[in-house]
Amino acid sequence: MTMTTTTTPTTTMRAARLHVRGGPEQVVVEQAPLPVPPAGEVRIRVRACALTPGELAWDETYRHPDGSPRFPAIPGHDVAGEIDVLGAGVAGWQRGEAVYGLINFPRDGSAAEYVCAPAAEIARMPRSIDALHAAAVPLSGLTAWQGLFDQGKLQKGQRVLIHGGSGGVGAYAVQLAHHFGARVITTASAANIEAVRALGAAEVIDYAHSRFDELVRDVDLVFDTIGGETLTRSLAVVRPGGRVVSIAGKPDPERAAARQITAIFFIVHPEQSQLQQLAALVDAGNLQVQIEATYPLSEARAAFERSVGGHLRGKVVLQIQ
Repeated sequence: MTMTTTTTPTTTMRAARLHVRGGPEQVVVEQAPLPVPPAGEVRIRVRACALTPGELAWDETYRHPDGSPRFPAIPGHDVAGEIDVLGAGVAGWQRGEAVYGLINFPRDGSAAEYVCAPAAEIARMPRSIDALHAAAVPLSGLTAWQGLFDQGKLQKGQRVLIHGGSGGVGAYAVQLAHHFGARVITTASAANIEAVRALGAAEVIDYAHSRFDELVRDVDLVFDTIGGETLTRSLAVVRPGGRVVSIAGKPDPERAAARQITAIFFIVHPEQSQLQQLAALVDAGNLQVQIEATYPLSEARAAFERSVGGHLRGKVVLQIQ
């Protein structure tokens, strides 16, 4: 078995790491071992890594796939960069190709100069945007796609209520639902009403001043990115036979069954074909990518602090190299 490589000057790289479980205060930037891709994987020279607000609280951030502890842990799951090394058996890819993707959760992430990923889970980067913007697409874009279409079964002409339409996931969900012919209702703050209308929302509810469950009835799908009371109240606005899909909490199955509603909690997964479709939509001008802020890798702690601060319009992105 052989592996095609490029010349690398050292066996280490810079990475953001956590030696104990915690919040942004535990993030340190230091030297880490340079990863070597196993068979079927590629190593990516990371140009940009987008952060997810809740990832430092996830169990998977600190565990291997078998559930055993993984310390020190490298966070970050959105990646954009170039292929640096091809693992054994990888076909269809070349060194130097610009790629992007979602690094699966129970493994070291992309807040580093290099990261490994299965070749079957990455896709060619959109041609019309830079790496900073491309890195902001995979996790949020895939979550929106899978929530609306795989789990939500959304069809053209249906009505969907999307909670948090200006957020990292919500903004993609509004655009995708609108593009594929659904009528989009969304909740947002007053400051973001015009922004989500520009993304394709037909109706926008200011959640601070109005109760969505007093204004909305008989939608085909609720896509929830908020959880808590918002998720609980959402069951009342769905038609019998409709669906509630949440990424922020588990809907009450008994209440859902009583209303003849399918209620689903799901976690996003890497999917190459969907990344390809998202890239095509970006390049066609049908999917806007929003960035809240960018930071160099050396300021990873500050970037995570900004990411968990709330009220973001788009992703916080680390510029790696």
